[in-house]
Order: sequence, then C-alpha cells, then structure tokens
Amino acid sequence: MARGIRVILLGPPGAGKGTQAKLLQDEFGVCQISTGDILRKAVSEQTPLGKRASEFITRGALVPDAVILDLVAERLKEEDCAQGFILDGFPRTIPQAEGLEGILKAKDLVVDRVLSVRVPHKVIVERLAGRRTCKSCAALCHVVFDPPKKPGICDRCGGELYQREDDREETIAARLQVYDTQTAPLENYYRERGLLSEIDGVGKVDEIRSRVSRALGDVTR
Repeated sequence: MARGIRVILLGPPGAGKGTQAKLLQDEFGVCQISTGDILRKAVSEQTPLGKRASEFITRGALVPDAVILDLVAERLKEEDCAQGFILDGFPRTIPQAEGLEGILKAKDLVVDRVLSVRVPHKVIVERLAGRRTCKSCAALCHVVFDPPKKPGICDRCGGELYQREDDREETIAARLQVYDTQTAPLENYYRERGLLSEIDGVGKVDEIRSRVSRALGDVTR
C-alpha cells in the first residue's frame, strides 16, 4: 500500500481541485478536508465551534481565521486523518498558512507538497456559468459538456434545473478576483519553502491526474 501523504491543493473555484482530491484520497487512503464542508457540518450539528461560526455567518461576516483553524485542528484529530490528508482549497491566506504550520508542528508533521491547479479565467467562467442544479435532488449538469436530455429538466428526477447565484458570470468574476488577490502571496509563501508545484488544470481528468502524479513523484516513492 502506498504511504500516506499530506498535500495542499490550491486553485480557483472550478479548477477541478475536488475531483483531483477525491482521486488522491482513493489512491492513498487519506482524508479529504474541505473547510467549507467541515464548517457547514459544525454549524449544522451546533458544535461549540459551529456556534461560534454561526455568530459571524448570521451577521454576514467572514468567519475569522482563528475559528477556521480551530475547525481544521479538530478535523485533523479524527481517525481517518491518521495516514495523511488532502487539504482542498485551504489555506487561503498567509495567516491561515502560518496557523496550519503551527498545528502540524505540534504534531511533528509537515506538508509534503502544495499543488497549485492553474486554469485560465475564461475556462473557469465557461465551466461554472454553464452549470445547472436540480431544485429537487441537487444533481448537477452542464449545458455544454453534460446537457440534460430535455432543456431545463433534470435527467435524474424530472425536477426543474436552475443556475445558482454562485454560477452567474458576474459572481464568478468577483470570486476569481478575490482568489487572485489572496492567493498570489500564498503561492509565494510556499514557493519560498520549496513546496509549490504548479499544475496545468486544463484537459481531461486523467491527463491532469498524470500531471499531479509527476508533481508528487518524490513524495510517494
């Protein structure tokens, strides 16, 4: 069995990080950690950290780095993370990166590699703006790459398809601008530590997976 790995996946929304994270999770038997997922779970279950986060979310404010880092620290204590982890889209800022470094140092651990998945903005907009979501079962399709058999109708359940606010072009452009502003210094942070590898995120899933494998070559031997 391949040894566990500790990898950070960076990349804008729609870059395909989640797909590559799942493939790495299956191959190496490590956990995939998305801060969005653990934040929603904590809020839903009303854990102490979830209640703290809810206070900010209710006000429409960003959840502070300290709360996000506490959520990540708690998640890393769980049994499925013992062999390693894939951090999907986290950290997003230098303070988060520094906080993560402190969490791992306390466990005598380090990150093996940081992969930055690069996709041109034009391609990101094409990928996300064409997505449609079913109002009934939440299934996803794409008007160009995976069109429904009947326009506006979900193939799975027959429900109505709609475009989420997050998938509108103007919203995507704003999200990409925020990502670029936050991530340039974060990439430099990991580049200076010799951990950053840039991955071309355009192409078929297996092509991108091959690029990821090459970038992780010395880590997984």
